[in-house]
Amino acid sequence: MSALRPLVLLGSATLLLAGCADPSQPADASTSPSSGASAAAPIAKNAALAAKVPAALKASGIKIASDVSYPPMDFFAADNQTVVGAEADLDKALGTVLGVKVTIVNVPFDSILPGLQSGKYQLGVSSFTDTAEREKVVDFVTYFDAGTSLLVPAGNPKGLKPGGDSLCGRAVAVAKGSTQALVDLPARAKSCKTPIKVSTFPDGTGVNLAVTSGRADAALADSPVAAYAAKQSGGKLEVAGDSYGNAPFGIAVPKNSELTGLLKSALEDLKASGGYQQVLAKWGLQSGALDTFEINAAS
Repeated sequence: MSALRPLVLLGSATLLLAGCADPSQPADASTSPSSGASAAAPIAKNAALAAKVPAALKASGIKIASDVSYPPMDFFAADNQTVVGAEADLDKALGTVLGVKVTIVNVPFDSILPGLQSGKYQLGVSSFTDTAEREKVVDFVTYFDAGTSLLVPAGNPKGLKPGGDSLCGRAVAVAKGSTQALVDLPARAKSCKTPIKVSTFPDGTGVNLAVTSGRADAALADSPVAAYAAKQSGGKLEVAGDSYGNAPFGIAVPKNSELTGLLKSALEDLKASGGYQQVLAKWGLQSGALDTFEINAAS
């Protein structure tokens, strides 16, 4: 979420992360691992890492806060209960490596970080761009590279472009608490003679509907999310131009948590086994794979 996805906070429903695949989704993503993945290697527990998980978390499991409205990263399957998506699959894989049960809690994006600070959740996995501002309140372990994309009606009737002053005077939809809303558009507005008309929505669904319904001329969203929205729109939406402002997504962890180093090691284990590449390939997101995982990598 771009510079990226929303900063965010929460709500309710706690869901056991059950199956990672919705038979009807994703319609356009490969289900086979990329060439860099270890073909049939199952994701397995790493006993050495599992032994380092705090006893209290082994007993209670790990609660992961996520805004489950962000396909293909996190969204509900057709049953409206099962959480699916690239990040949901990664959550499950990391739980397997660490030998701990994980649950996903559906939380409004701008409520996730406060929930971590209060101890309500142990992790936030919701396409958070690792930024210096966010690092003041949480730590991050990076796992994916993404940028911001401009989503417009099919045919781009107003000829909008992701860069320059193309959005000045236009109605642009963004997610509440996102980097696009808090950093990107305010920076652009400084050079606009005619103000950008910013419309904020609590989730990605509202952002997309604003464009398809004509209430907004365009939307700014994380590149994988915008691409997926365009592909699933039935020809109503398209991505204009190239993405920009690429930066890593990070797993948000409360400051000084014992889980921070463990998560980095678990990601490295997944990469070595091919599981990391397998998860991304399933959702067609191989281009966002990181060569190395870092803690607090904001520039």
